[in-house]
Amino acid sequence: MPQSVPSISGRVARTLRTSLFAQVACALVIGVVVGRLWPHAGTAVQPLGDGFVRLIKAMIAPLVFCVVVAGITKAGDLKAFGRIGLKALIWFEVATTVALVVGLLAGNLVSPGAGMNVDPSQLDASAVDEKTGGGELPSTSEFILHSLPDSAVGAFAENSLLQVLVLSCLVGAALLHLGNTKVPAILPAIEQGQEIVFAIVGFIMKLAPLAVFGATAHLVGEYGLGALSTYGKLIGVCYAVALIFLVLLGLALKALTGLSLWKFVRYTREEMLLALGTASSETVMPRMMQKLRRAGCRDDAVGLVLPTGYSFNLDGASIYLSIGTLFIAQAVGVDLSLGQQITVVLVLMLTSKGMAGVPGSAFLALSATASALGVIPAGAVALLLGVDRIMDAMRVATNLLGNCVAVFVVSRWEGALDTAWAKKVLGGEIAFVPEQPEQPERAEEPDGVDEDTAGPKSLTPAASPSPLPDAPSSTARE
Repeated sequence: MPQSVPSISGRVARTLRTSLFAQVACALVIGVVVGRLWPHAGTAVQPLGDGFVRLIKAMIAPLVFCVVVAGITKAGDLKAFGRIGLKALIWFEVATTVALVVGLLAGNLVSPGAGMNVDPSQLDASAVDEKTGGGELPSTSEFILHSLPDSAVGAFAENSLLQVLVLSCLVGAALLHLGNTKVPAILPAIEQGQEIVFAIVGFIMKLAPLAVFGATAHLVGEYGLGALSTYGKLIGVCYAVALIFLVLLGLALKALTGLSLWKFVRYTREEMLLALGTASSETVMPRMMQKLRRAGCRDDAVGLVLPTGYSFNLDGASIYLSIGTLFIAQAVGVDLSLGQQITVVLVLMLTSKGMAGVPGSAFLALSATASALGVIPAGAVALLLGVDRIMDAMRVATNLLGNCVAVFVVSRWEGALDTAWAKKVLGGEIAFVPEQPEQPERAEEPDGVDEDTAGPKSLTPAASPSPLPDAPSSTARE
């Protein structure tokens, strides 16, 4: 008998059961409806989103440590790792500068704050202090010192990615120095720990729809949709500039690697939607690391560039800060000269590097910029309190894509990208399997397997070089 065709309801049920993207999308829609119709209920379910973020953050530090240490030891060359880090910092500085300049150009052309005629004395400056908790952005020296751990346990306990990266580099360098003969069991243990972390992340990701529902319902219930009418022009400018910037990023990615940013967005659509729904790019860092490695980027490049970008490559935040500064100045009737706008770029280039992990960092950066200019009242920063949360989606998406593009570009620059494999993965010819990130069964494939479909060599254990080179003898060192 011919096989029966499943009904529409059956196909929908199967999609919801098997597709994380469909589950998250439905949770997003339900969250908007609940937050709009029952605001108090929407606020009450906020812990669903907050709890998910906490669980994911608990896994980030050990995952970064495992990936970076394994990447250094497998590459067998600490100098190459240093080159990757230097090239990443160069790319980050160029990208954030372009984001700031594009934002200022758009702010001058559209003038989102013109005609508001706001009296700064009528604004509640204390609201900004409440938002920031009375804190301040670290100075350059404080930022550098804070990136150096004073406790190995503290770096993990505080979830400080830069400190974890420093520790990872030290451990990786020590393993290279000691060699495989002295510490033969350490690298396999770290790789097994990495697999455990990925498995835990897989368990947590099953809660993603609940997290998106809770975060979205809280956002709509707490802030409503009224800000869209009051700040519609500012919101439109920021999102439009972010889109333009992403187009520029896509062109740069195509020119430098031959890869398509749009195909990458489709490849990571579940992670992008989850990041937008929870307003946090950290919630998808573990899965993004998996997917970037699966897409042909070498472990050491992924392990260093992506986590570092979370502190140094905040493209979306840079766009928001540059446009926000002009918006505030225009709203209070201050006309910034070309020299003052150059000062804005220079100040934001520094302050944007110390924003990660600081509560109310955007307002602290805006306050620091206003103080540096000396012509914008500090209390005027309060103008953005009503719209800041709505900007999260723009900042999260732009920051996340900017960091992923950086991984591909720096990997290609360093020769750590399997471009042919990446095109097949992004094109959908090769599926992503989160439960088996390393695909160890490839080592057992019979002779004659087509290498084009067997996967990148960096992901195939059988094709990997000896994990740790033998350390030179004491006699040779002497």
